[in-house]
Amino acid sequence: MTKKKLFLILLILGTAFWGISFSVVKLVVGNFSASTFLFYRFLIATFVLSIIFFNRFKVTDWPSIKIGMGLSLPLMFGIWLQTLGIKYTAASQCAFVAGMCVVIVPVLKIVMYKTFAPLKIWIAALIAITGLFVISVRQNLSIGIGDIYVLTGAVGFAVYLIKVEQYSKSRNLVATIVPMFATCTLITGCFALTDAHANWMPDSDIFWIGVAYCALFSTAYMYTISNLSQRYLSAEKVALIYLFEPIFGAIAAFFVLSEVLTWQLFAGGLMIFIATLISEINIYQFARKKNTINIP
Repeated sequence: MTKKKLFLILLILGTAFWGISFSVVKLVVGNFSASTFLFYRFLIATFVLSIIFFNRFKVTDWPSIKIGMGLSLPLMFGIWLQTLGIKYTAASQCAFVAGMCVVIVPVLKIVMYKTFAPLKIWIAALIAITGLFVISVRQNLSIGIGDIYVLTGAVGFAVYLIKVEQYSKSRNLVATIVPMFATCTLITGCFALTDAHANWMPDSDIFWIGVAYCALFSTAYMYTISNLSQRYLSAEKVALIYLFEPIFGAIAAFFVLSEVLTWQLFAGGLMIFIATLISEINIYQFARKKNTINIP
């Protein structure tokens, strides 16, 4: 098996871990402090990754530390708001709203780099916003606070992905992973110290199982595989693979939390799914390949 195919499989497995994590986090933050949960999540992830990448970690240079610290800010922003959002909205709904990140990326690139956006981006953005409206807006035309948190967090994830793409062109980002999560640990530790509801040693198996799952699979595994895979897979293919996340998230929420999958979730989620496909597929190149005739 080639490395390209191997990372393709590992990424799809990772999106399953991510999708399931929405239900896991929902179980935890519904009863315990989000700040202590995130602190332990990042602390364990940092410790495990320090061991796995020990040879690179012990020779980490200052530029790698600075890049890691810089990447931690939008990542921490996204994860923190997403965790808060899950507390106030359904896990399945949260998974689809978080999927807006892939559509937000090209739109943010227009703002940050003044690049010209093709028509498909604007079409995708319009469809995605309509899908978000279908999922999130209530009968009185109000939007839930949880959806606002998750959507705002998706902007943080989008900035993080753009920065990763920018830095990966000039250097191997493996050396930045441990400093990045170590900084996230420090930030969440500070939040926990100022949190009046923080419980540092909850007497609950659910809390610690949730911490272990998210630290090992949703954080250490997935972010490492995601960064390494970009050496073998294009950013477009990686983004398309991420489409599996809300699907796994909805399935997990149905079985783990017994959430009802409403017509609004199906309809709006399908629109966001289609919008993400439109934003990532090179329609011209696809059509050209279809029209090409191979002559033996």
